Amino acid sequence: MTLSPGDPVRCVMTKWGGRPHWEFAGTYLGADDHGDWLGFPAGTPHARPGAAFVSEVDSVTLVPRGGASLPTFQAPGIWCSVYVDMTTEPVWDGAVLRAVDLDLDVIRGETGRVWVDDEDEFADHKVRYGYPPEVVAMAERTAAEVHDAVLRGLPPYDAATSAPWLAQVSGC
Repeated sequence: MTLSPGDPVRCVMTKWGGRPHWEFAGTYLGADDHGDWLGFPAGTPHARPGAAFVSEVDSVTLVPRGGASLPTFQAPGIWCSVYVDMTTEPVWDGAVLRAVDLDLDVIRGETGRVWVDDEDEFADHKVRYGYPPEVVAMAERTAAEVHDAVLRGLPPYDAATSAPWLAQVSGC
């Protein structure tokens, strides 16, 4: 990947089997020891078949090196501060980031409560769509590890790690 800070990027998420999911555009902010950081200013449109929304606050997404998740850190003003999608390992295709959303999410709500969401959807989809056993194990293991790290406030899930990246988003 040869992106530079300020370059436009596109996130293309699918569900298992290539079914379309969320797509949205943002800006490549740069990289640190945790991975690549993408910025999405308030007002960014997100769309998937049958649904769309416009983000209410600035956010940044971390594309971890070698990880099977996509953590998003939100500016204050909405219902959560951290939202982590469990995914296949995200891959860059030029300026397009691609990953398969595996249903499970780890969320830190605005009150500080941390939980794993969509376990029912994951249980249904792993049977309905035939997730391979190694994909199920990876998603469950990653969700447990991320849940523990978010609960403990470990980097990059502490506010200090994402703060400088969020500060850049208003200029995107």
